[in-house]
Amino acid sequence: MATLSVPPVLSSPRDDAMQLFRAFKGLGTDTSAVINILAHRDAAQRSLIQHEYRTLYSEDLFKRLSSELTGSLETAVLFWMHDLPGRDAIIVRQALMINTMNLEAATEVICSRTPSQIQVFKQHYHAKFGIHLERDIESCASGDHKKLLLAYASMPRYEGREVDREMVVKDAKALYKAGEKKWGTDEKTFIHIFSERSAAHLAAVDSAYHDMYGNSLKKVIKKETSGHFEHALKTILLCSENPANYFAKVLHKAMKGMGTNDTALIRVIVTRTEIDMHYIKAEYLKKYKKTLNDAVHSETSGHYRAFLLALLGPNH
Repeated sequence: MATLSVPPVLSSPRDDAMQLFRAFKGLGTDTSAVINILAHRDAAQRSLIQHEYRTLYSEDLFKRLSSELTGSLETAVLFWMHDLPGRDAIIVRQALMINTMNLEAATEVICSRTPSQIQVFKQHYHAKFGIHLERDIESCASGDHKKLLLAYASMPRYEGREVDREMVVKDAKALYKAGEKKWGTDEKTFIHIFSERSAAHLAAVDSAYHDMYGNSLKKVIKKETSGHFEHALKTILLCSENPANYFAKVLHKAMKGMGTNDTALIRVIVTRTEIDMHYIKAEYLKKYKKTLNDAVHSETSGHYRAFLLALLGPNH
């Protein structure tokens, strides 16, 4: 469930474009006006505003926003202006660029998306950058992490809720044999099962594994693997069971300790606002006994804080 709040009576995209133009005029930008409009429009409306802005002023709204805003606010607003698959493509592309490499971010986006979301964002990736996602993974990732990402990004998986109980038990046994039971780890088996099975099936395998061997797959992954490969397996597993819980953890980690990881904070809030932020907020409160809004409020400031809180909706 999304947290985006769109006014019941909307001004037209043309009016929005004109208001934005007024907000940019003169000395300094009326940043509050920019936030009040853009943080309360869905992807389709944002696209229409951009179209109207170009028609009216022969100028690209992206470029204008980029020149008017700065810092974390600029990053967040520019990401927000894209539609969902286009945004995923840009985040992953940036994360796989040599000079800004962030394999954790690329892994998070690829391994937390559904097969149909991956297919669409791969098309956007190729259309935007003229290169296939797999080619970039090839050149940036390595070892078992690379094998898993390539398999996960290209395998069509069933997205329904039904599972084959026999297959579940078979997979639990195979993972036990490939991990806890043997000296060393058979990574191939983990890659095969984690990249080819549906989310519902993997969640059932985790439950069966626990019943059969008294251990959770998360603990097994932690013990048997490491680094980016471990992160990818954990992301796939946790998102198969409860994506909202997974993202609540990512947000908490981004705000924990000294300093804030604004890249992660922006990435999760902006990409999940129109999908399941309502559930993420509920998980966050349950897990950390603090509302996500309060956590974001204490870790951010100014217009940047105002924009993120506008996306998060009411504080509960």
